[in-house]
Amino acid sequence: MTFRSICAVKGVKTYGMKEGKFGLAIIRATGTAAGVFTQNLVKAAPIELMRNQIKKGTMEAVIANSGCANAYTGKRGYGDAVKMTGFAGSALGLDPEEVGVASTGVIGRYLDLPLIQRQCMEVAKKIDQTPDTEKRAAEAIMTTDTFPKHALVQKESFCIGGIAKGSGMIAPNMGTMLSFMYTDVEIDAKTLSVSLKRATRRTFNRVVVDGDMSTNDIALCTATGESGRVKPAEFSQALEECCRSLAQQIAADGEGATKLIEVTVKGAQKEESAARVARTIIESPLVKTAVYGEDPNWGRVVAAAGRAGIEFDPNAVSLWISDGNQQYPLVKSGEIIADLKRAKEAMHGKKVIFILDLATGKEEATAWGCDLTERYVEINGRYTT
Repeated sequence: MTFRSICAVKGVKTYGMKEGKFGLAIIRATGTAAGVFTQNLVKAAPIELMRNQIKKGTMEAVIANSGCANAYTGKRGYGDAVKMTGFAGSALGLDPEEVGVASTGVIGRYLDLPLIQRQCMEVAKKIDQTPDTEKRAAEAIMTTDTFPKHALVQKESFCIGGIAKGSGMIAPNMGTMLSFMYTDVEIDAKTLSVSLKRATRRTFNRVVVDGDMSTNDIALCTATGESGRVKPAEFSQALEECCRSLAQQIAADGEGATKLIEVTVKGAQKEESAARVARTIIESPLVKTAVYGEDPNWGRVVAAAGRAGIEFDPNAVSLWISDGNQQYPLVKSGEIIADLKRAKEAMHGKKVIFILDLATGKEEATAWGCDLTERYVEINGRYTT
């Protein structure tokens, strides 16, 4: 076995376990740290705690549980999040204030602290730096995910690895997503925070599965510093590459999904304008269902773009569809030139790509999502039962 993510990074050890719906992972790594959190007004207890703890700019470990979100649980929930850091701190011999915490699962239910404490003690004894331990950690934080999500970007002098979970309640400004990334670069906390926020804005914040925003979103990055300093631009590019890989995996694993949808909007006056149009298209139920049914109803893409709130001339746009190998034009400068047979063929695979040129500028952005299927309703109609 070879490393697929975080354990390829110097100074990182981990382990995880899963018992039914309830899992727990611990990641041990000392270094500078930064975080990005949900923008939902209703923030889970671990998010409220982490927003304060991350201000120190350092971290020595993270404990994360799945099965219970510890969200909308008030003062008791906040106290329980603090106790989780205490469990990990005690098991690892660390100051609890240097331990990060994250939770995912059902909202409005209290943590089973005896279960978490027992799992914490078991996991802490087995943390190591192996391909198997990183695999177990990624599996431990899964909820409705169908596969664990790993990413690894290796450069000549450093590397960045990450694991994530996410499948439903995925919308811009992050989703029901936990992401833990590690690098062996030596970097100060302020610069790390700037790079993480930029990478998140261009990747995780451009994933839409169902349009719902979670209470528990968190992306943490810790830098152990064991490989020394690198050029800031080189590091930022690598971090964005790592985040993009995880974001695409989250989109592809949307609840009930059968296809990954990628939308690139170019020819915009501003990057954020392009991103806004791309997200609007990605989140359209009509676009999602058309992709699921392999129906080349491309007019839905143009219609969704028109309600994004960005000014452009509908009679000047161009649109293409692609399966990642072949690209077919649908509209050229406002003129319909679609070959619907070929367009339908482009929708047969696991990935469907739309490229929309607004013809108003030179900026572009890409967003990711998935199709909408009957299975999504089945999963979420019985989520707690």
